[in-house]
Amino acid sequence: MEIKNHSSSTSGFILLGLSSDPWLQKSLFAIFLLMYLVTILGNVLIILAIRSDSRLHTPMYFFLSNLSFMDICFTTVIVPNMLVNLLSETKAISYVGCLAQMYFFMALANTDSYLLASMAIDRLVAICNPFHYDVAMSPRRCLLMLLGSCTISHLHALFRVLLMSRLSFCASHVIKHFFCDTQPVLKLSCSDTSSSQIVVMTETLAVIVTPFLCILFSYLRIIITVLSIPSAAGKWKAFSTCGSHLTVVALFYGSVIYVYFRPLSMYSVVKDRVATVMYTVVTPMLNPFIYSLRNKDMKMGLRKLRDRIHS
Repeated sequence: MEIKNHSSSTSGFILLGLSSDPWLQKSLFAIFLLMYLVTILGNVLIILAIRSDSRLHTPMYFFLSNLSFMDICFTTVIVPNMLVNLLSETKAISYVGCLAQMYFFMALANTDSYLLASMAIDRLVAICNPFHYDVAMSPRRCLLMLLGSCTISHLHALFRVLLMSRLSFCASHVIKHFFCDTQPVLKLSCSDTSSSQIVVMTETLAVIVTPFLCILFSYLRIIITVLSIPSAAGKWKAFSTCGSHLTVVALFYGSVIYVYFRPLSMYSVVKDRVATVMYTVVTPMLNPFIYSLRNKDMKMGLRKLRDRIHS
């Protein structure tokens, strides 16, 4: 019996999850619960350190604090539901709940990518045009960049969810993933998804590749400028301010490009789960460590925060 999209709101899907082995599920629950708690704690500390230290009230740390907030929201959309399903036998999610998870996942993930692009622009202006930095990266412009990032991302997510809501689903409602992502849900549809795939790929290219190209262009300009600096110490100092950001960009975009920039026929369940775990769980957890371990200002801000808590 075919279940059309208008009646699917009363039914739902089954999330297959990461494993069907009961013992492995309990182990994964403990691992991902610990990773989730570390993610929340680490990103909250980054936000508090930036807010409490006036020396960190700069555009770079403004974007970093918002990136940390988005990472908290991003993982909260995915991980708690995944943890519940690891201990549950039903592993069910409603049709509306699936679309809602898909919407917030895409909106927050895309906002992350635009914030990474904004941070690249910040480094570009700071290194290539330092005398105009205060004007080019004024608080008003930074706020507009943040609002623009959120607006574009949420419009993209809304368009994608509206597209998915028009599909029909047949007998199988088992999603071979641990959350409602586009490709696994498209696999279940008994509608002709060829046009949907073309729209999804085209629109994904426009929304995700734009900030990625912005980052590439920014660092190309930065490399050209830094190589023209005569002293080795000056080159190292300039590059050292970009190291943390480049590491996060590589982790985030490496797994995102692997998962999303392939046709549906090349979709691999196991490989995609591993790659998706990388940018939904691992990267948000590592971000606070990447930005604090090699950043003197961030280290000092965290020490001040620790001293305030102790006092």
